[in-house]
Parts: sequence; C-alpha cells; structure tokens
Amino acid sequence: MIIADNKHPGDNITGKTATDETQDSSTPIRLTAFSHGAGCGCKISPAVLDAILPKDQKTALKDARLLVGNHQRDDAAVWQIDESQSLIATTDFFMPIVDDPFDFGRVAAANAISDVYAMGGRPVLALAILGWPVKLLPIELAGKVLDGAREVCREAGITLAGGHSIDTPEPIFGLAVNGLIQTRHLKMNQTAEPDCRLYLTKPLGVGILSTAQKKGLVRPQDSAAALRNMTSLNKIGALLGEMEAVRAMTDVTGFGLLGHLKEVCQASNINAVIEFENVPVLDNLDFYLEQGAVPGGTKRNWDSYGRFIGNITERQKQILADPQTSGGLLVVVRNKREDIALFEELLSREGINIWPVGRTVFRSQAVSVNPDIKLDQENAGVPTAFNQPYIRIE
Repeated sequence: MIIADNKHPGDNITGKTATDETQDSSTPIRLTAFSHGAGCGCKISPAVLDAILPKDQKTALKDARLLVGNHQRDDAAVWQIDESQSLIATTDFFMPIVDDPFDFGRVAAANAISDVYAMGGRPVLALAILGWPVKLLPIELAGKVLDGAREVCREAGITLAGGHSIDTPEPIFGLAVNGLIQTRHLKMNQTAEPDCRLYLTKPLGVGILSTAQKKGLVRPQDSAAALRNMTSLNKIGALLGEMEAVRAMTDVTGFGLLGHLKEVCQASNINAVIEFENVPVLDNLDFYLEQGAVPGGTKRNWDSYGRFIGNITERQKQILADPQTSGGLLVVVRNKREDIALFEELLSREGINIWPVGRTVFRSQAVSVNPDIKLDQENAGVPTAFNQPYIRIE
C-alpha cells in the first residue's frame, strides 16, 4: 500500500499511543499517518532552496579536488581521489510514502542510491539516517525499515555499514551513500549539449498515486505498480556512465520532470523540448486527476519554475511537475544514429524500458511541452517562442 493518510501525527491518532494501537490487532499502524509529508514530496521547493543556498560562492572553501559541488544542483558531490578515479558522495532521506516499514526502507534506500547511478558511478558503501518517534511508534518497526534498506543495499552490491539515529516527532529515513567512478565517465548537469535526445527510464505519476491513496481512491493494482516503480534500482546508470554518447544524466525526483530538466538546461545553457505524447505515465492517472488527486508539491514546483516553461495545459502541468520518489533516470544522448543504436541496444540487453521524451536545442532555458509549437528552421531547430536570451533564476 502507498499512502493511507496525510494528517499530522498530532491530529490523527485520537489520543492513542503506539502501544495502545499495537494492543488492538484490528488497527494496523500506518506510517504515513505519522508524517505531514511523503517521500520526495517533502523536498523544500526550488524557490525556497534558492533563498537558502548562498548566492556568492567566493566564501566557499577552495578545493581543487572538488569536481562537483552544489553550484549546478547535481545529484551528488564528487571529489577527485587521483588522476583517474573520483569519490561520489550523496545523502537523501524523507518521511514515509508507504505504510509498510519494510517497504519504506526499500523505497528510501533505492532513492538514495540512485544519486550515485545518476552521476554515472557505482555505489560502494551506505550509512543509515534514521529519525524515529520512539514514544509514538514501536521500535520494532524501525528495525523493519532497516531490514528493507539492507535488502536493497544487497541488491546494489553494497553494505549498510552503520549510521545515526535520533528521536524525532515523525519517522524519517534515508541513506548517505558513497560511490566510485572513473572520472572521465562522470555525468554532470552542465555536460549536456544541444541536438541530443532525451530519454526516461521510468514512468511518471508516483506523486499523483500517493495523493490518491491519501484520499482513499487508489486501486490495489495501481498501488502495487507505484511501489514497483519506487523500489526498482537505477543500476543501469553505472553502465550509461561509460558511454561517451551519453552526455548527461539526472534522476527525476521531487522537482518533477520539468524541474530536473530545467536544472540540466540551466547548467548547460541549452533549451529543451518535451514531446508530451511520448512521456510515460503509470496507469489510470487521468482517473485520479479527475478526482483531484494532485500533490501539493506540484503547485510548489510550478510556483518555483513555471516562469521558465512554455505553453502548457493543466493536465501536462499536473504530470510533468508531479513530484517523484525514486524516479527514473533522465538521460541526454547525442543524436547520432550510431550512438542512439548503441544506447538502445544496451538498454534492451539489460532489460530496461526506455522512452524517448524530447530533445535538447540551442539558446533559451525555457522548456516547451507544447506539441504544436513551430520550429525556426533558420536557427538550428530553436522553437520560435524561445528564440530569446537565457532566463536566469532569480
């Protein structure tokens, strides 16, 4: 099951303690009832994050070995070990998006490890980050969260070697993950180029289905599909990192497809066009959208970056700005026939689904999702509506 309740713990447990609830076997404990947010939808909005992060990097410690910091909003930090190899370091944690503690651990672990894959690297070690309301929830459930995380770590071929825990008002879990990469294989937001194809490796819609679950609307088969989506590792990223034709990668999480694509466009000084009809979505999204199952994170995302987006319908906005948890990889592949063939052959051989969802073009930072927009053939395929200067985030 995905989310069952979106109330704050102080509002929804009707005076019962965790011990009281466990004494009544007919009342299962729902982790999502003890948190005000869920999964990557807990993320601070891009606009608020802009206000938090320093505008002036001059005060930052200078380290020639730090190849990737937070300047371009990449998925992880990268520190050069020697002439050929670098260390990838990342952390990710959030409140429950599922009720089952074992599945919560699985989702959180897959989501955190994904950042290493998105840089083109291979994970080597993980540490747990656990916040637990010890007076509200049985500690055995926290153990099950860790068990779920260990299962995913084993699948990724790494050890969950320890971590840190604190007593918190709401359940929180995630990982700090280290990985390794041959530096020449590093994929960054700023390495994308014009005239590339954009591919997705997972469908969108987890945020919508999560909200539908809060409203008691979601069907069991749709809930199961969302869980499979969130617990599937993005291991293919390590192999894609070795492909020279793959110019950039990122994973699609809390900022939605539009937000993470905008970050790539901003860092690489390019524009992108999304071919909306090709964008993969989980089944039955329209059914849930018609009943108002739109996450609050969608509005926060749109308020943060909507000014960078071209013409768009409400349905397109609801899908493309939908906050994902443990989403797929967004892969930027050089648009040459032989490169595309090798890329698609690799994904097919590894049994990974891919969807071509758009292309990169020159100039403006805006992201077009309008399938009817005209192209300016005299300006290297630039949509005429976006044949304009770079739009900076303020």
